[in-house]
Amino acid sequence: MNFPVGIVMNVLAVAIGGVIGAAVGPRISDDFKRDLNMIFGVSSMAMGVSTIVLMQNLPAVIFAVIIGTAIGLLLQLGKRLERGGAKLQKRLERGGSEQDTAGLVTAIVLFCASGTGIYGSIASGISGDHSILITKAILDLFTAMIFAGSLGKTVALIAVPQFCVFMLLYLLSGVIMPLTTPVMINDFKACGGIIMLATGFRIAKIKQFPITDMLPAMILVMPISWAWVTLIAPLL
Repeated sequence: MNFPVGIVMNVLAVAIGGVIGAAVGPRISDDFKRDLNMIFGVSSMAMGVSTIVLMQNLPAVIFAVIIGTAIGLLLQLGKRLERGGAKLQKRLERGGSEQDTAGLVTAIVLFCASGTGIYGSIASGISGDHSILITKAILDLFTAMIFAGSLGKTVALIAVPQFCVFMLLYLLSGVIMPLTTPVMINDFKACGGIIMLATGFRIAKIKQFPITDMLPAMILVMPISWAWVTLIAPLL
């Protein structure tokens, strides 16, 4: 298995961006951070749209998103992550507002659980293609700086769970990829794109989608895509 260049670059981008943002954040005006944050929100939306168009089976992907989100809401994944984020922020930054906690949760999901990052880690392990993660690293560097400008040094620590998640997927890629088909992969990317689109709305503070609760859809979408193509579509 090749060296995980893309993962290392992505993790370093978040860590370095977080440190720089925490250091220079107080010197940056609120208007600058707000306006640039909207640009990052639009960028996240653009990344989401670029993968949504790869969708092969619309009913399967939508079903996965709905059922996955319902499961996430029942398990209260969002609230659990918010409580964990609030505790972490309280220890490192001596407390924070509800808005800061919501921002931290958004950053954790964006950096650790985006469809781009998940698929990029798997692709990196199978084919050695690091381009997806390197592209994400560029965006994450500046996004981490902006988040850290408001949230402080806590953002830099998100690099730790990001590394754990991406490396786990990287190591499991040899098991996951042989079980997939190109159609399943495209539907998986599209599902991740929907979450990235929702994340963009959240970053731009247009609408606070429950993006953490949407994450189980990433687990369900490929089995549902396979079932749709193999079992349901032939009957239609």
